[in-house]
Amino acid sequence: MLTSIRVPHTLVLLLSMMVIALVATWLVPQGFFETKTLESGRQMVIAGTYHVVDERHLLTPWDLLLAIPRAFAAAQDVIFFVLIVGGVLAIARATGTVDALIGRLLEKHGKFPERLVFMVVFCFAIASSTIGTAGEYIPFVIILVALCKAMKLDAMTAVGMIVAGYGIGYGVSAFNPFTVLIAQQIAEIPVYSGIGLRLAIFLPFVLLGFHHVWSYTKKVKADPTASMMLDVPCPLKGKDTPSYPELNRRHQIILGSFIIALCIAVYGIASQGWYLYELGGVFIAWGVFTAIVGKLSADDTAVEFINGVSDLVTTAVLIGVARGIALILEDGQILHTLVHGMSLPLSHVPAELSAAGMLVMQTLLNFFIPSGSGQAYVTMPLMAPLGDLVGVSRQVAVLAYQFGDGFSNMIIPTNAVLMGILGMAGVPYGHWFRFCLPLILKLLAAATITLMLAVMFGYGLDVQPMISAK
Repeated sequence: MLTSIRVPHTLVLLLSMMVIALVATWLVPQGFFETKTLESGRQMVIAGTYHVVDERHLLTPWDLLLAIPRAFAAAQDVIFFVLIVGGVLAIARATGTVDALIGRLLEKHGKFPERLVFMVVFCFAIASSTIGTAGEYIPFVIILVALCKAMKLDAMTAVGMIVAGYGIGYGVSAFNPFTVLIAQQIAEIPVYSGIGLRLAIFLPFVLLGFHHVWSYTKKVKADPTASMMLDVPCPLKGKDTPSYPELNRRHQIILGSFIIALCIAVYGIASQGWYLYELGGVFIAWGVFTAIVGKLSADDTAVEFINGVSDLVTTAVLIGVARGIALILEDGQILHTLVHGMSLPLSHVPAELSAAGMLVMQTLLNFFIPSGSGQAYVTMPLMAPLGDLVGVSRQVAVLAYQFGDGFSNMIIPTNAVLMGILGMAGVPYGHWFRFCLPLILKLLAAATITLMLAVMFGYGLDVQPMISAK
């Protein structure tokens, strides 16, 4: 049935959502929670302070048009990072390194695609769970798409491996500093407490993701006409040659330097507060090194870089427009109203249903607040004390936030990282929605059961809220 649903072009879909958001600002009551500024400079809402504004601020269609260029400015870090990665990987491809790597991987895993699928999903989930990697996966997209094409698979399989690992890793994260750490601090419970349950559910949820991706992969392997990408041209033009260059010493040096660049990036993120601007600088340095080792002339390097960037202009446009939806809601002063309205029913149902309701709320709100840390600052100050009232421990409230934020990251079009991955792989959002929705439903069902059991067995009730520093 899902295959019969015709989804419009992703740009049309995003612009339509901006129009809907604009109309919502005319109909939904406008209001705010009071906020306080933390030492980090982030704004955190104060529970119990929601109030409707005295004078309604009406947005006009002109504000909608202005929101588009403003959205490009707001999403510039992701846009520039995607363009830089595309250009640098085009340089690496011109040296023959990427094709040589694909040939080597085909030798090892070509006859065992299930091993490759599990390895990618598991490793990406581990990375997201521990250090919160997300945008860092973008450089792997083109490599995995090319590898899947060589294995007679499709780009959907490549994206499925990456995004399933990314989303599940965030959803069941054990140590993620951008979600778990912040949410537990806001909920005023010990940092990284309750880790036993999160570690216990990690592998079962990863296996759910692996099973979904592998089931699709197996079908495409057996019958190529079962691919969801039959009507979509492969973004890797002119790569149909069955032979691959040998992985020589020069290629090995370039690959080794790539690993070093990734390690530098991870170190910078973990200890220096780096993010996409700094990562872009690291990849530019790696691109220059690759061109020198690969013996590309300055002109050839420039041409390859520009070609790689130009291939991703469409992706950059989609990322920018996607940011506009949240801008409209913020300008229209209804974001806090939505949070407030969704939280009210939770105080009128049993604890188990309240926990499940928290999951639904966090999942829906991630569409409007796609930043994991941003969502924590808006929702956790409300969910933690609400849980105290209805018999849901703060630990369970944090877990519901993790599930809602992480899993929905895999499908919401306002997630800039997801749109970047889809754009680089050439997978239309409508196709991805049909592939991913069944997986999201499975994960949410498993998450609901986990939350209800956690409430029943008193998960987190032994952890007393800490006194906030005044």
